[in-house]
Amino acid sequence: MTRSRGLSGLRGFTLIEALTVLVVIVVLTAIAVPMWRNHQLRVRRADAMAALNAIQVSQDRFFGRMARYATAEILSAEPPRGLGLAATSQRGFYQIELRTAEDGLSYLAIASAAPPGGQAGDTRCVQFSIDQSGIRRARDTAGEDRSADCWR
Repeated sequence: MTRSRGLSGLRGFTLIEALTVLVVIVVLTAIAVPMWRNHQLRVRRADAMAALNAIQVSQDRFFGRMARYATAEILSAEPPRGLGLAATSQRGFYQIELRTAEDGLSYLAIASAAPPGGQAGDTRCVQFSIDQSGIRRARDTAGEDRSADCWR
């Protein structure tokens, strides 16, 4: 005797099981996407730090040769006449500004998030800076000091 298989032998997902899986996926996505975005912002901050550190090293070399710090006008000029650095960070997430005192004995290098770039959404660490003494600062969109949070 053979037994015929009917529809009662088939087993599938119930609506409740499918909805449970859907809810789990939505919750995991709601947690993972903001975490990924924050991680991405933190990783891009390294672009600003690298650019400012490069300026500091170049400025120290320039000062050793010329007994003064380079100005913004010669930021991109090739050494020994300038620093040979671009006005944007290497990956393009930050714009670099160089402010040098009139006597050439001090400077402030500032990296600000580039407006069209993805880093413009970083409200916590909008602006990084470093001066001739190596003092590192960072500010958020409200202008509050975030140096301890951002320079790590």
